[in-house]
Amino acid sequence: MADLYFLGGQDLEMTEIRHLLEQHAPGRYCDKRLAWGAKFSDYTDDIAATLDAGDTPVFIELIDDLPPEAFDRARAAVIDHHGPLAGHDRPTSIEQLFARLGLPQTQWTPRLALIAANDRGHIAAMKEMGASTAEMAAIREEDRAAQGVTVEDEVEAERAIAARRSEGRLTIVETVSRTSSAIADQMHVDLGGPGYERLIVVMPGKFAAFGDGAMITALAAAFPGSYWGGDLPRAGFWGMDLPQDSLHDEVLARIETIVRA
Repeated sequence: MADLYFLGGQDLEMTEIRHLLEQHAPGRYCDKRLAWGAKFSDYTDDIAATLDAGDTPVFIELIDDLPPEAFDRARAAVIDHHGPLAGHDRPTSIEQLFARLGLPQTQWTPRLALIAANDRGHIAAMKEMGASTAEMAAIREEDRAAQGVTVEDEVEAERAIAARRSEGRLTIVETVSRTSSAIADQMHVDLGGPGYERLIVVMPGKFAAFGDGAMITALAAAFPGSYWGGDLPRAGFWGMDLPQDSLHDEVLARIETIVRA
């Protein structure tokens, strides 16, 4: 019986996970280069074939959207650090994979440590481990590229940030892009941005928020089915897709109320 790894949404950490698997588990992973929000159902047939072969499916940052009767979860494994698995003292997905592959600590490179820090706690976590501004900017640029953030998204982020509105510790940025990564990075004071305490990014059909752990926890509790992660309980990120456009104003008002608290 062997592990077969199923890869989730693309970012820099997932890119490095694929590189580790290419080196240490060739032929034992399945990567459909999915976007964030990837689900078990994206791999339904592959999961069935893996179980039929007597192997163990290992899901890396995938949302379990299949019915309980679809397969025995005890026959599978999960690698993730989002939602309830997120936290300052929890290993990131790449750290979990490194351990599962049984790799020696001598192969844990400074680059892997920087990528893990970035994925756990964004710029603050990289700075805490001693990364320079240039190193942090380079990792963030790689991460945005891996996520599919375009030059047009970067330019739109500049426009949206210039039009931001602030009230107390709340900053709201509205964008026509469907990604918040460029905005969160360009807003960050350690990368030369104006800084923020609690940030809401309003996108077509979805919302994101960045800030302290208390805010993230409150948003996660208020909106079942949303997603969150980060360096909790210190700080993190939160996001949700809008169920229908007609609810936009109502949902945004509720988010703003929570973030202002």
